[in-house]
Amino acid sequence: MKTRMLGKNGLEVSALGFGCMGLNFSYGHALDSNDAIALIRQTVERGVTFFDTAEIYGPFTNEEIVGAALAPVRERVVIATKFGFAIDPKTGKQTGMDSRPEHIRAVCDASLKRLGVEVIDLFYQHRVDPNVPIEDVAGAVKDLIAEGKVKHFGLSEPGAQTVRRAHAVQPVTALQNEYSLWTRGPETNGILEASEELGIGLVAYSPLGKGFLTGAMGRDTKLADGDFRSILPRFTPQAMEKNQALVDLLKRIAAGKQATPAQVALAWLLAQKPWIVPIPGTTKLNRLEENLGAADITLSAADLAEIEQAAAGIQVEGERYPEQLMATIGR
Repeated sequence: MKTRMLGKNGLEVSALGFGCMGLNFSYGHALDSNDAIALIRQTVERGVTFFDTAEIYGPFTNEEIVGAALAPVRERVVIATKFGFAIDPKTGKQTGMDSRPEHIRAVCDASLKRLGVEVIDLFYQHRVDPNVPIEDVAGAVKDLIAEGKVKHFGLSEPGAQTVRRAHAVQPVTALQNEYSLWTRGPETNGILEASEELGIGLVAYSPLGKGFLTGAMGRDTKLADGDFRSILPRFTPQAMEKNQALVDLLKRIAAGKQATPAQVALAWLLAQKPWIVPIPGTTKLNRLEENLGAADITLSAADLAEIEQAAAGIQVEGERYPEQLMATIGR
């Protein structure tokens, strides 16, 4: 597996990481803990060194699974986790945002314990808290870095100006934003520009459009109970039917490469910038191997131009999130 560098601070990770959320959270089905641990270990065996989790996944249980899985190979891997939500300890429900410095410190200590590690490699603010100045957030993480509890600071779905303000207090190593062929906001909202200018890596989550760009979903797809995609505007039957044009484009390119639509979608992201690291997730070994195969696919300038031209004629149907969740991004 090739590696890439996140940020000027030099956090070296595999070119493709692994998003752990879906192992037991959000998609309406959860792997048994032992199966999840086994899959993570198989991911390491195949050269992946970058694993993404968060306290809100579960909540809490995803970090425990990741920690248990990676304990035998701790020195070989980079673990990213996140803070920033208020979580009711009794019910596990998210009750709002909380990036007060004292809360960040408490989350850090709890995450260290659940992960079973002495230091968090990359600690992201999960969403920007409008009630806490970003300078205070960056300052709190700076203190944790000075104490040796955290190595690198990250932000997820911030606005470009927020990135600049945070970076002035504590250098930001990575931004985690949704980025894929059907979610191209970072190209126009200043995030790619700020990343390039400040020397920050971009970790692309949902690089396969939450499963849609694999070609395995369509108008007749029935989502499981509890699958959060059922509340997303892009996953109505009508939107999926309309957005099939994007999958057809990926299939067309894939056919000429002896590849799959998912592999082309990931290879497209890898071709955008050398400091972009996609973090697809899966619960299946065959899908994992398919995703990792994307690192060996080279898209020529002609391929990229063809994709660009065809994609420009496709209007993606539906917002990424419902209105209340859209309000939490880009702040």
